[in-house]
Amino acid sequence: KELNLLESFPVIKRDISSRKANKETNRKLALNFSKEYFDGTREQGYGGYNYDGRWVKVAKRIKEIFSLSNGDNFLDVGCAKGYLMYDIKKLFPKINVYGVDVSKYAKSCADKLISKNISISNCKKLNYDDSFFKCVISINTVHNLERNDCFESIKEIQRVSGGKAFIQVDAYRNENDLELF
Repeated sequence: KELNLLESFPVIKRDISSRKANKETNRKLALNFSKEYFDGTREQGYGGYNYDGRWVKVAKRIKEIFSLSNGDNFLDVGCAKGYLMYDIKKLFPKINVYGVDVSKYAKSCADKLISKNISISNCKKLNYDDSFFKCVISINTVHNLERNDCFESIKEIQRVSGGKAFIQVDAYRNENDLELF
């Protein structure tokens, strides 16, 4: 089923042609998923990834779609600084939120409320039991893996979610956009 959990996000038009300058250097820095990626320049990643409340509406949609409630287990694969986890936890103080990310830097920036529940790991192997989670969300993460690892990651997400998951991958409008990254 097609679903857009990010429909509440503003559509931002930006000039991405600046990414052509120093492309390989910036790309190498971005692929470390460290400070440069999250809080460096826009050419290296987010250009500053700070909490601004944008995940609140997404958290509410997830609650509705997946019928989440207190006591459930929720996993965010590729959770970064844990903003979605934080907003889910604020909606349901007794929900069990978990996150997986490769970035130690991002985890170090996460709110104390949820940082202890972020595991530093990739998503090719998730260290949870089958169907452990009521819901698993992965937004713009899986596509960062090699092609075969993408399949393994999707299988793992399905395994730990019991089939109750949402996975979104990045897309490009045309080949020219792809070349900028």
